[in-house]
Order: sequence, then structure tokens, then C-alpha cells
Amino acid sequence: MQVYLVGGAVRDQLLGRPIKDKDFVVVGATVAAMLDAGFQQVGADFPVFLHPTSHEEYALARTERKQGVGYQGFSIHANPDVSLKDDLERRDLTINALAIEVISLTDDTPIDGTVIDYYGGLTDIDNKVLRHVSSAFSEDPLRVLRTARFYSRYYDLGFAIADETLILMRQLVQSGELTHLSAERIWQESSRATMQLSPHVYWQQLYEMEALTEYFAPLHEAWQDSLIRETIQTALYFAGQMQLNLSQRWAILMASLNFSTFNTNHKALSSDETVLKEINDIGNKAKVPKAHTQFAKLFVQQAKKLHVIDRLDAAEKMTLIQACSAHKAPDKLSQLLVASHVLQLAIQHCQMMKALSSFHAIGMENIAADLKGPAIGEALQQARIEHLQSQMVKP
Repeated sequence: MQVYLVGGAVRDQLLGRPIKDKDFVVVGATVAAMLDAGFQQVGADFPVFLHPTSHEEYALARTERKQGVGYQGFSIHANPDVSLKDDLERRDLTINALAIEVISLTDDTPIDGTVIDYYGGLTDIDNKVLRHVSSAFSEDPLRVLRTARFYSRYYDLGFAIADETLILMRQLVQSGELTHLSAERIWQESSRATMQLSPHVYWQQLYEMEALTEYFAPLHEAWQDSLIRETIQTALYFAGQMQLNLSQRWAILMASLNFSTFNTNHKALSSDETVLKEINDIGNKAKVPKAHTQFAKLFVQQAKKLHVIDRLDAAEKMTLIQACSAHKAPDKLSQLLVASHVLQLAIQHCQMMKALSSFHAIGMENIAADLKGPAIGEALQQARIEHLQSQMVKP
């Protein structure tokens, strides 16, 4: 019997990231042997066991074969003749297919710390690449979301998805396999990705692959507008940097559906009633916890007041307090104000980036060649102003 620390714990150790969970693979063992050692089996048909004291997961080495649709359509083969290499081959990404042998079931001290790498994970970590292990990647639609989540998790380290992996992800989306994912798994992956340091990367990647059309159709539709898409992505980036909670981040994402309320320079795409219904529909379809849906609805309903809080009169402030139940939960009002601030900051940032783009778009070739001295600077300034004004026409 050999025991190996595998997956995320090895990956994050190599990346210098905190290790949250440890998972182990046991080669050469049987279900009976694990039960005799005091381990508790998780599920009758799945060879995963909980350690009797640490409660960490130990799985028998296994292989899988696709037999049906979705991420559950697999038959599992687990017995002592399955090798570590066979087990690691079924994993999604090479950086998750690494292992370190430990002493035993009862002692997870590494034998010598050597990283076992059959599929190039170490090279991909060095090159900052997210790459699929094998063609079996295409058998599990959940891997589209998982890969996008890992992209958001390691984006700040410079990681990118390999081109050949992106091709497989797009093929999975186009095949319709994502429709067989359970709403619970969709939310599990999406919520975890939204809480990463770079949450915008996850949603941007899914949008580009048209993977939002099933569970997040109103969001996909709203993001056809590049201004909305870029502004919300910027706001999500700021939300990650400022460590906003999940309700705040979800509310900012849902603000895509009612963007004109937050940016008066943008035309309304839907009525307020329609927007609230869309937020509800997304919440129901993707199994979003009600607390996040309710917070998002409150955020878009009170957006105008939150933005001009310093200009509200006493009566308006009292009305806002009641609408937000701030007299019962003052933290909620604080969270709404912070989320509003982050979104307005993103709007201002995008506006100034557009101005900067206009500044760089105009050079000496865009003004009269015979100008001299201060007239050159004045002409450049005027041409840049006119260029920006042409870009600021309301859609």
C-alpha cells in the first residue's frame, strides 16, 4: 500500500499559497482495508474515505469511464491494480495531477518530498499555464467552470489557459453538455470563483465562450454592451482587491442588468420590474442563496439614493434606512454603500481610461504640420478633446 498527497495541496505548496485542504490517494488498498484501519467511507459507490481523526479525504486510486451525459455519467473502477499514474490521468489540469508520497495512512509526513509528475505539471507551473491532462477532459462539462475558476484564482500570478485547452472548453460548451450540470454545482463553482482575487476573469472567460447562456442568460445579453461588460468587470476586479463579501460582489455583477441606474450616461435596457424579475430568475435557475439575491435586488432598487447619499435630505435618509432595514441590520447599509462606491469607482475609472485612450490616439500627424511653438500644444489639446467628445456620445 502506498499513500500520496495529491492535487491542490501539492500545487499550492509549489506556488507558495496557503494549503486549505489535503487530499490523498491510496494505491494497492481495498475498501475492506480502509474500513479496518478505522476510515469512514463517503457514499456507497464512491471509494473515498475520511480519516478517523483529521477527517481529511483519502481516495482509492481509480479510473473513470464516460457512460452518460453530464459530470455524473461515469463508471468508476477502483481496486488495488490501479496505479497512481492511472489515477492522475483522470484529473482535469496538469497542475492538479501532482503527487508526493507520504509515510502511511496514519502519518502524512512526506517520505522525501519528491514531486511525482507524469503529465508536465511542474513545467506548466513554471510557465504559468493551465493545461488539460488528457483528452478525457472533454468528458466532464464541469471542467469548463473549474478551469475558468482556476484561471481567476491564479490570474494575479500570470497564469493563462493553454490554447488547446480553450478549444476543448469551447467544444464542451457548443456540445450542450453544460445543460446537464446541476444548478448546485454551477453555483458552487461560480460562487467560489466570484470570491477569488480576480473574480472578473471567471465571468469574462465564460462570457467569451458563450457559457452564460443557459443559467445566466440575462447577464450574457447585458454584456453584449461592451461598456456594461468592461465596467462591471472592472468593478469586480476592485471588489476582489478590496475583499468585498459575496453578497456585495453578486450585487455588482447583477448591476449589469440595470446599468443605467448607476451610470446616467447610459440608456436603460430594461424596466426596473424586468430587472428585478431577471435577478430572481437567475437566482432560481442557478440556485443562488436567497440572501444574495435579496441583497442584489435591494442594491439595484436603491442605487440612485446610494450614489447621492450626501445629497439626500432627512426624509430621504429615513426612507432609505427603512427600505434597507438598516435599523435592524446596520451592516447591510454599510455593505450597500461600499458596493455602490466600488461600482461608481469603476465607472469613473473606465471613463478616464477612455479619455486616456483619446489622448494617445492623437499625435503630431493629426494636426497641421506648419504649426509652431505653443500652437502645437494647443492644437493637440483641442484635437484630443474633440476625439474624446466623439467617443462620449450616448448609445
